[in-house]
Amino acid sequence: MTDLQRLYALRFEETGLKKRQRVWQVLCREFFDALIEPRSTVLDLACGYGEFINAVACGRKLAADINPDAAAHLAAGIAFYQTKASDLGEIAEESVDAVFASNILEHLASKEECSKAFAAVWRILARNGTFILLGPNIKYAYREYWDVYDHVLPLSDVSVSEGLRQQGFTIERVIPRFLPFTMNNSLPSFNILIRIYLRFPPAWRLFGKQFLVVARKSKV
Repeated sequence: MTDLQRLYALRFEETGLKKRQRVWQVLCREFFDALIEPRSTVLDLACGYGEFINAVACGRKLAADINPDAAAHLAAGIAFYQTKASDLGEIAEESVDAVFASNILEHLASKEECSKAFAAVWRILARNGTFILLGPNIKYAYREYWDVYDHVLPLSDVSVSEGLRQQGFTIERVIPRFLPFTMNNSLPSFNILIRIYLRFPPAWRLFGKQFLVVARKSKV
């Protein structure tokens, strides 16, 4: 087992995989499904153990991660690519309608690698395709940010948006404070509470420490 596999296993054991799966089922049903066309092809970039891609409603599902253990947690029919976020060469150009990336950018080694990941996503996205990014916002999570062993690159909703624009993306929606920093805590996570939270944006400004950025690959 590699260091990466050990880190994943420890992190998901601490958080509780079943809890994460249940939470993402609600998040997709109540929020993220509305951002994705029902028949679209969706890639979960740095998919972890597949909580998002297993739950999201779409036509065709792809998942990518550098951890080989990720494949064992994916539902039947999901195509898996063991690769870095900055190297999506196995996926055909303009073949994906939406790319979702959660809590990956902060693990990249540099802004240069982050730009390479943006370029890789641009290549595989169809024209007018959507790039959905979720991650810890250094502006609001500056205390907790460095408590995660493999956090390297500090980013905010503003810096991520600027990097995407440099690649050619159009920014459609930015929520600086959306979800809480982590699920690895004792806060209640009953389905009804998650639904209430998602439908009550004032609560985001109190508890949200992760940004949400939705960008689009322009038709030109």
